[in-house]
Amino acid sequence: MGNDYFRFKQFTIYQSAVAMKVGVDSVLLGAWVGVHGVSRILDVGTGTGLLALMLAQRVPGANIDAVEIDEDACRQARQNVLNSPWKEHIQVTCDDFRNFADQCTTRYDLIISNPPFFTASLKSVDEKRNVARHNDSLPPSDLLKGAKKLLASRGNLAVILPSVQGRLFAEEASAYGLSVKRILNIQSLPSKPSYRMLVELSNVNEELPVDEQTLCIENDGNTGFTDEYKNLTKDFYLFKTKE
Repeated sequence: MGNDYFRFKQFTIYQSAVAMKVGVDSVLLGAWVGVHGVSRILDVGTGTGLLALMLAQRVPGANIDAVEIDEDACRQARQNVLNSPWKEHIQVTCDDFRNFADQCTTRYDLIISNPPFFTASLKSVDEKRNVARHNDSLPPSDLLKGAKKLLASRGNLAVILPSVQGRLFAEEASAYGLSVKRILNIQSLPSKPSYRMLVELSNVNEELPVDEQTLCIENDGNTGFTDEYKNLTKDFYLFKTKE
């Protein structure tokens, strides 16, 4: 997905100004997250605006705030929003999420994020890519702290992380009064272990029954995408392609 744009069924994402292009992770998260009863949404680290636009498509009439620390990405997200059918419902703010959370008085039914997750890996010479991929700019504790402050009383926080970090994030969330509600483990192939984890947390400080499932993206033998993956993403992808 290295093109300057990626076309979905109802909107197009232009991405020449951002370090992190459209990828499977955000599409999975945006298609999977629960939206029942949701009317106010916050997208943390919006990048191109992809998650905000996916949620606007899924929840007609929802009011969506999207916050992004990188100025170039902010400009691109705003343009993608302006070119979409939901420009009246999405507000893009250029700010550090920690500062945004300190000042914001809105309470959200859903907070969604495809957060930076690398902690000690070798950084590239591309500073924008480092900010997008490494959690120096948004450690898990700061995301959890800010989400706890901004969530409505029964709101949810949903993220996608590598499997190990996802487990650690879910464990750390309990210290902030957030409880694991749903988990989706992602495999690239049936013969390979899970490499990503989608986690949905509830702003209810009690032990909940956890709905944990696994989804595989491709069939073995290079025979294409699984029916489960195609069914989850069918409202967004224009055609079947390998990411």
